[in-house]
Amino acid sequence: MTLNGVLIAIVDDDASVCRALKRLVRSFGYASEAFSRGEEFLERLASLQSFRPDCVVLDMHMPGLSGLEVQQRLAHTALPVIFITAHDEPGLREKVMAAGAVELLRKPFTDEIFLETLRAALAHRP
Repeated sequence: MTLNGVLIAIVDDDASVCRALKRLVRSFGYASEAFSRGEEFLERLASLQSFRPDCVVLDMHMPGLSGLEVQQRLAHTALPVIFITAHDEPGLREKVMAAGAVELLRKPFTDEIFLETLRAALAHRP
């Protein structure tokens, strides 16, 4: 059961980022579930029919599948995706937006910017 009926999936290989985002999401009144690898998240999505997040917060650079590779596998789901990254790569914003992301946030970002972005992403739900 999720708070307010909203579940946010957080996919980031940095455990401290996952913990911080889980706390932040909970402070907004939403439930969350964190995953340390893109493959782990995709396996849960495919295997558990009751697991349907309302939004995915997805790290760009992870071991195994990158955030962009995970996004490509989510394209058929219409799940809103917020990418997060600590890297400043030329053309990255354009690349993730073309892949269907709602937004790209560069770490570190403020709680207010994250909340505003999360609300915008939730407005994109099917």
